[in-house]
Amino acid sequence: MFEFPAGYYADVRIERVFRSLVRIEMSRLEEVKEKSDAGAFIRLYDGKRWFYASTTDLSAINEELRQLAKLASPPDLVAISKVTDRLEKNHGDFRKFTEQSVARVDLQHKISLLESYAALINNDSQITHWSASYSDGHISKEFYSSLNQSNSGGLLFDTQTAGLRLGVRFGSGANVFSETWCKAEVEFEKLGSLHEEAKKYVEQARDYYQRAEKIEGGVYTVILSPLAAGIFAHESFGHKSEADFMIGDAAMLKEWQIGKRVGSENLSIVDDGNVAGSGFTPFDDEGTRACRTVLIDRGILQGRLHNSITAADLNEAVTGNARSISFEYEPIVRMTATYIEAGQTTKDQLFAGVERGIYIDSVKHGSGMSTFTLAPSMAYLIENGKITKPVRFAVITGNVMQTLDHIDAVSDQLEILSFVGGGCGKMEQYPLPVSFGGPYVRVNQINVQ
Repeated sequence: MFEFPAGYYADVRIERVFRSLVRIEMSRLEEVKEKSDAGAFIRLYDGKRWFYASTTDLSAINEELRQLAKLASPPDLVAISKVTDRLEKNHGDFRKFTEQSVARVDLQHKISLLESYAALINNDSQITHWSASYSDGHISKEFYSSLNQSNSGGLLFDTQTAGLRLGVRFGSGANVFSETWCKAEVEFEKLGSLHEEAKKYVEQARDYYQRAEKIEGGVYTVILSPLAAGIFAHESFGHKSEADFMIGDAAMLKEWQIGKRVGSENLSIVDDGNVAGSGFTPFDDEGTRACRTVLIDRGILQGRLHNSITAADLNEAVTGNARSISFEYEPIVRMTATYIEAGQTTKDQLFAGVERGIYIDSVKHGSGMSTFTLAPSMAYLIENGKITKPVRFAVITGNVMQTLDHIDAVSDQLEILSFVGGGCGKMEQYPLPVSFGGPYVRVNQINVQ
């Protein structure tokens, strides 16, 4: 099928993409879009450098391979094998969503679905501005490589998400509060019965706007919701587990040495591309099958995320985390579904152990490498084990290693969340669909500002 240049490693990734978007703002239908496109990303490795090309002309792939070979040096077979020995030779048809593809759903059905959710907030006099959006995507991929030329059918797989977002704003001027409800599934039909959940979330946001009071800064015990725990795990630790950050950095490798204690024995963190949702990645963009990678096991650093290049450099195994945002980009090390594992404490017991603290329910944004910052959207005071009133403050912040060590309990409830309308950013590749989540997580001695 493809004429892979002799001696080199080369692969071809073909993507066929369907997306649609519907957006209503203040009762006005602002956007209705459907788009389909296809393209290919082509790589060639000579043992020293990688050479890349992308094209929307699928008939030109062999010519692109020839041109890349002309740019390359003569192949260094030993150096090439250090990378290719780690790659898997998967093949077969693993597509799951062909029959349930969102491309098969009539556009008017998507508009009608969104209108039914917009009706929940359209006539609310306390909402000063609102928007509602539906978006979906079905991506079907084919992967072929010079390692697997006998299987001309290649490796076929697909991913899909469909989701809703309701954004509301209360107040005006300096006294403004905005919140967003977001829900994503892998099938369109699963979005049809979430109206009560959306309504309750908007009511919670209204109550928060009306009653939230400023709280004094200081050091508090903080309980993170599954959403907040997931963002914390993703931003504060997940990016540190991406092995390309460590290549050529002896200090980073020493700091994050496998087997080192990096957190409380109550903490375990996993990345798993098999989890259904927006982080579902059955195979990565190097053809590696998804696996469950334990990053932290009861406080001990157990693993990290790899593509073939980083795995070769660190003499470790690939993990199925070579991902790109589209056929225009090369695969780099990225997370899939990253979450904190559940513990043995009930949610009620978790809260009962807090005399005075803070519960963070939703989050505006988070960031962090050595020091993390988490900006809450809706947060609540905990007094004598009970949530008592909504409170406002800017951020929680702290040293990542110390905070991981201060996790003293996690609940036995685990929730992994999916999203549309955004994603993870790394270098120039944004947005990449991911999932994250966890149980309710209790952390002692967090600085609240």
